[in-house]
Amino acid sequence: MAIPYDEAPIENDPPGETLHGGRFDHARIEKAVREILIGIGEDPERDGLRDTPARVARAYAEQFAGLRQQPEDALTTVFDADHEEMVLVKDIEVYSVCEHHLVPFHGVAHVGYTPNKKGQITGLSKLARLVDVYARRPQVQERLTSQVADAMMRVLEPRGAIVVIEAEHLCMTMRGVRKPGAKTVTSAVRGDFRDHAETRSEAMSLILGR
Repeated sequence: MAIPYDEAPIENDPPGETLHGGRFDHARIEKAVREILIGIGEDPERDGLRDTPARVARAYAEQFAGLRQQPEDALTTVFDADHEEMVLVKDIEVYSVCEHHLVPFHGVAHVGYTPNKKGQITGLSKLARLVDVYARRPQVQERLTSQVADAMMRVLEPRGAIVVIEAEHLCMTMRGVRKPGAKTVTSAVRGDFRDHAETRSEAMSLILGR
């Protein structure tokens, strides 16, 4: 008898089109995972694997939920706070999937901005939600970093934005060069942070804790 490691099967596929006009197809993923198990020489009917295709489909529905979400929806709340100085949220946990090998990469994101001339700010949790929207897609770290910065500039219209992501990629840890602990650091600077070295240096000092 198979052990019920996780919740009951999803009855309906998650609603909404993906960015590319498709839809999440639970049954199709199950079928594909079963074929992969056969392809590597496994028996998909043995105990331990019988429910794996359904589990993977459920996991993918969560891991790739960002394909059905819009970044603008993460930044819906804006406050008139009369604040013009930098706002920075550090150490936002990031979990994503490398689009080249479909294995995870994980780390932290540091996200900051200088409010617009109206002194408007967004909720701190909204910045973390924005990171999640883009991270929950097949990704490369470089694009993820730029997408978060560009979305902040587009939606919040701040004077500047900075995003720094530090992550370990399992495609480097468990395969290929196999270098556990190696981290990739990417950054994207826009507006004030790009144009003014002093503002950029202040942000990096806060991020690095110096």
